[in-house]
Amino acid sequence: MATADGTVHRVEIDAVGGKVFRTGQDPDQDAGDKRELADRLKRAGQTPQQAVEKATGRSDGTVTGVELGENDANRLVWSVDVVTTRDWNKTTHDVDAASGEILREHVDRD
Repeated sequence: MATADGTVHRVEIDAVGGKVFRTGQDPDQDAGDKRELADRLKRAGQTPQQAVEKATGRSDGTVTGVELGENDANRLVWSVDVVTTRDWNKTTHDVDAASGEILREHVDRD
């Protein structure tokens, strides 16, 4: 999770019970990292919740991660990881942070 000023907060949740067991700020984040993330958050027209809705509309499963970054084409994207319990495959959906369009889906079968 991140605040509007770009400060990243890590939240770890027990996969079985669903309870938060650890939270805290990212200790490796410097002032430049915060400014970059704050700028990305301002440019994103889609919220992380909207990106999750798009991804889970394409892959039935549990969301295990959401991250805002840029893809190889320098487009701002929400990367949403969805794990399916029937086969434990993880699908990463890159959702355009401006339009909500799914730009790429990658299945990891490891």
